Amino acid sequence: MFKNKNILVMKRIGLSLIILFTLSNYAFSQMDSSFNRINLCYNDYLKMVVSGNLEYTAEKYNVNIADAKIQVAKVFQNPFLAIDWSGNKEDNSINGYSFSAEISKTIELGQKRKARINLANSESLLANALLEDYLRNLIADATLDYLDALKQNYLFEVMLNSYQMMKDLSDADSIRLSLGSIKAIDATQSKIEAGVLLNDLFQIDADRKNSFLTLSTKTSIYQKDTIFFPVGKFDKVEKVFVLNELLTTALNSRADLLAAKSNLTYNQSFLTLTKRERIPDIDFKVGSSNAYLNTGIFSPAATEVYAGIAIPLKFSNLNKGEIKIAQFQIEQAELLYKQIEIKIQNEVVQAYNQYMSLCKQVENYNQGLLEQSKIVLNGKVYSYSRGETSLLEVLNAQRTYNDLQTSYYETLYNCYAALVELEKAVGIWDIEL
Repeated sequence: MFKNKNILVMKRIGLSLIILFTLSNYAFSQMDSSFNRINLCYNDYLKMVVSGNLEYTAEKYNVNIADAKIQVAKVFQNPFLAIDWSGNKEDNSINGYSFSAEISKTIELGQKRKARINLANSESLLANALLEDYLRNLIADATLDYLDALKQNYLFEVMLNSYQMMKDLSDADSIRLSLGSIKAIDATQSKIEAGVLLNDLFQIDADRKNSFLTLSTKTSIYQKDTIFFPVGKFDKVEKVFVLNELLTTALNSRADLLAAKSNLTYNQSFLTLTKRERIPDIDFKVGSSNAYLNTGIFSPAATEVYAGIAIPLKFSNLNKGEIKIAQFQIEQAELLYKQIEIKIQNEVVQAYNQYMSLCKQVENYNQGLLEQSKIVLNGKVYSYSRGETSLLEVLNAQRTYNDLQTSYYETLYNCYAALVELEKAVGIWDIEL
């Protein structure tokens, strides 16, 4: 009789757990669907960032401006046309007048136009390199945002599962308390733990949704009732690199190093233009003038044709300040180029070391830590339901499991972030999620 009563109690508890678990899933499916969701894979997200980011679009204008400056540099100097008229007036009558026309042009010496074109070309190369470097940083930052959104979603699932388990346990304890199977203090404790987890769940849900909104920021899209939902993979990273190859690739691929080299070329072109502009130009002019007298009718009195040149006396060339400035700028650009080379190599080595360390940490988690802690938790819950262990042991097992899961996803995110930083430091991009 007593045995049959225990069996009946266990069946009631089991049925109650199933009902509560179903209701809990339904409630949180409603929480999860409180906003319009657009599933967004990683590749589509990057395409939206590259095509839609307004700051990147604004940066593109620097290239357009630099290309327009090349067209400006190709312009030849215009000639000047001067026309003069003068008249002699006596007793309110015109006694005569003169008319002259003159064309003048400055003849540039020293291939100044070619130097201006070379300078504009150098500026265009610099603008393109800076744009490429901007895109490199934009893609890396956008990828980190996407990874963070994935991480936050997984952490939400961890907390949701923990809350569901504790809520089910708390509800089961309420039934067991009514049947006299456990003490009131245990039922109260499990209820408190469920409430604490519920507050944590609300906070992490807000963090998750905010991370989704960040995705919209990079794409320069704002929709108040719609959130992009990342659907990329968040698995173990399996990329193998050789450090020496990464260093060689970085020195050949980094856009900021190319920009530093373009800046050096620009300053060298500027020095060339500065020297050539110190070469005197020649002003050449040719013209004709005619004078007319009033002898009843206006008749030609004199015709004059003239031509001439003007050569400036460049005493200002004794001042070498402009040349010194241009030379100092070249020396400065050379030093900056060498410093960027050193910086790039250090960044690659540091990013490589960080990536390798985090890969080992992720691998350590995958050696059975998560599975073992899950087995321990399930065992403690089962033993507690049979009255063979205390609630405190269940709570400790649950916290250990939650901490391990949270640490795992944090470490996995850090590993992916280290991969992003490594490829960013090298100047390559082949990340897939």
